[in-house]
Amino acid sequence: MAIKSNIPQIVALRNCVEERFGKPILVHADFLLLVAAIESEQRQHISESTLERVWGYSTRGYDTVSLRTLDVLSMYGAGCLWVKFCENLELECESTFFNVESILASNLAIGDTLRIGWLPDRICEVCYLGDNRFIAEHCENSKMQEGDNFSCLQFSLGKEAVLSDFRQSASSQSQTYIIGKRHGLTTLVLISCKG
Repeated sequence: MAIKSNIPQIVALRNCVEERFGKPILVHADFLLLVAAIESEQRQHISESTLERVWGYSTRGYDTVSLRTLDVLSMYGAGCLWVKFCENLELECESTFFNVESILASNLAIGDTLRIGWLPDRICEVCYLGDNRFIAEHCENSKMQEGDNFSCLQFSLGKEAVLSDFRQSASSQSQTYIIGKRHGLTTLVLISCKG
């Protein structure tokens, strides 16, 4: 039985597996280490290319995952089979109200500058360009570099920030870049107000 790999339950499973694994799965070497961990703990084999498909890392055009693969990953990450994992997700409350310090792009004036930071030691200063777009002006210890630009509707302390239509200054390719994925933003300050 093949299951579409872009469903929200698989995103939740990936997060669960990464939490159990102890780090985000980002590069080919991470997939090799995960293969070894699953073989050691579950006595099951899944190839790194299969795992890369689950994480959307593969460029081979596959868009489905086998039930066996999902069962093995569910057992590793959550201690139950895929069907039970999905049932447990349905029982969890996925929405909540929270009070947190936030800065909305819609409340900024063109030229306003924010300092944002996330673990372990990332700091970036971004300038508001209007229309929910920002450009990086100064970055420390980050993949984001000066001149990179992106769209973001809101920054919230303690929550991840999704930077959509992220374009590095040396490339015109558009990507989505998530910062503070595990622990959220640790720094959020309006440092220069032009409005």
